[in-house]
Amino acid sequence: MVELPQVSSPARFEETLITGGPSLNLEGLGMKPTAATPRTLPDNTAKFHTSHGDHLPQGILETEEEKKRHWFVGSIDQGTTSSRFLIFNGEGDPVASHQIEFENLYPRSGWHEHDPLELLRSVEQCIEEAMRKFVDLGYSKSDIRSIGITNQRETTVVWDSTTGEPLHNAIVWPDTRTKALVRELKSRESADSLTELCGLPLSTYPSSVKLLWLLQNVDSVKQAYEEGRLAFGTVDSWLIYKLNGGAKAEKPVHVTDTTNASRTMFMNLRTLQYDDKLLGFFGIDKTKVHLPKIVPSSDPEAFGKVASGTLINVPIAGCLGDQSSALVGQCGFSAGQAKNTYGTGCFLLYNVGTEPVISKYGLLATVAYDFGGGKKPVYALEGSIAVAGAGVKFLMNNLGFADKSSEITALAESVPDNGGVVFVTAFSGLFAPYWIDDAKGTLFGITQHTTKAHIARATLEATCYQTRAILEAMEKDSNHKLESLAVDGGLSNSDLCMQTQADISGIPINRPGMRETTALGAAIAAGLATGVWRALEDLTEVNKNGRKVFQPQMEREKAEKMFKKWEQAVEMSRGWVNDH
Repeated sequence: MVELPQVSSPARFEETLITGGPSLNLEGLGMKPTAATPRTLPDNTAKFHTSHGDHLPQGILETEEEKKRHWFVGSIDQGTTSSRFLIFNGEGDPVASHQIEFENLYPRSGWHEHDPLELLRSVEQCIEEAMRKFVDLGYSKSDIRSIGITNQRETTVVWDSTTGEPLHNAIVWPDTRTKALVRELKSRESADSLTELCGLPLSTYPSSVKLLWLLQNVDSVKQAYEEGRLAFGTVDSWLIYKLNGGAKAEKPVHVTDTTNASRTMFMNLRTLQYDDKLLGFFGIDKTKVHLPKIVPSSDPEAFGKVASGTLINVPIAGCLGDQSSALVGQCGFSAGQAKNTYGTGCFLLYNVGTEPVISKYGLLATVAYDFGGGKKPVYALEGSIAVAGAGVKFLMNNLGFADKSSEITALAESVPDNGGVVFVTAFSGLFAPYWIDDAKGTLFGITQHTTKAHIARATLEATCYQTRAILEAMEKDSNHKLESLAVDGGLSNSDLCMQTQADISGIPINRPGMRETTALGAAIAAGLATGVWRALEDLTEVNKNGRKVFQPQMEREKAEKMFKKWEQAVEMSRGWVNDH
């Protein structure tokens, strides 16, 4: 039994075990045991080498132990508060990993930035450390067939295409400095027609308004644009560009996949290419800015190869925005399946099949995944909550409620209910399905009876209420009620939070034993491109064991009363942002 390193810091809620449960290990992840069962390898096995450098003949039989040695895929998981590199075997089990937290920058109220070079360094260091652990287990670099990348979406990076150096800090997805700009854009005559093309409403969320703000407010970015030196990309494009050698590469690689491109407001959802009408609305001249080429999420060549370090020459073969990657990691490949990731924010994706559904109820239409090879892309409806695990972090870091995230759950469990307290955690306004830019975080119902425990419980409940609101909007758009919801992310480790979600939503909540689904999704995309798995059918048993299902236990009348009180609080939180 090989134990993965435990995450001791609470800063990244996507990975932190909030309940402080047992450390992860291969048996405890609920995956298949390594029984020595013969298995016929895929027909395309012959093109790969074993760790000893020999070709594997087609149709050769291997034991499970031998197969686990031959098939490994790396996964870069670059998130909002940390970067990680995980290595998965052919059964989808993580065997080695490393995580590094980095500094989040808040230069002004509502501003949120990252140093692009620090993001890159953290990824490179994670690769080296995870590979050291991998080698210590008896494996070698040649056992890694390919690597995938999953990343925080919408976060915008700009750099000089000549030098390869960033021109400004990355503007992170929840940043709200563009509020005034968004209001101006919404007043334009053609603003209402954008969503039909790109699936996204105008808000501070997408990359388009972040790039436009940079062009209007940062001289170095404006000058590079006018001189044709400006390169734009989301975090995936930046990492792929630099991992391939950046400006020093013989042929620089500047690409993005369709899931990330669908978050920019520049890509047409149906053509999967940049749309002149969308670019024109934002005043972007594509002859002056280097936009990343849009490619499928799974491809053996489009993303290039690692140019240096331990994994030099290993192909990058998969790329998915983090929430799409979590859906893939949950194996949500059928229309009607849905997942919710409780990370720093909270993101619910609902697979709607091979035709996009433009929401009438405040949701986003997005690309779920696009595995290429002549297959149609799969689309999703998405609801985004700005604050989930970040609410727990707020109680810890800003209000001093606890030193560890697990203590917040314990604090919330110490009282039977919220004591009448409702916390609208609108630190960056409210996202789907409300889209209220002028809301601020607001506590309602405080009395002399109120304690820290009540506020802690109300903080967890806020995410559950917003999730229910998104589920109801999805039901209206799809005319189908979800029968259950698959969950992952750090906050999903709280049994209290997941039971509350089941009670408030009135549907079972399905939590996997192995919760590294975001990283697994990127590994699946890369593995499909390089023969680790031949087709989606090969993934039917991945991450299925060890799941826990939370059934609704609360009386529906009580759940409805609590939700109505939440909706009242949402309405009362409007209007706090007033520039006048």
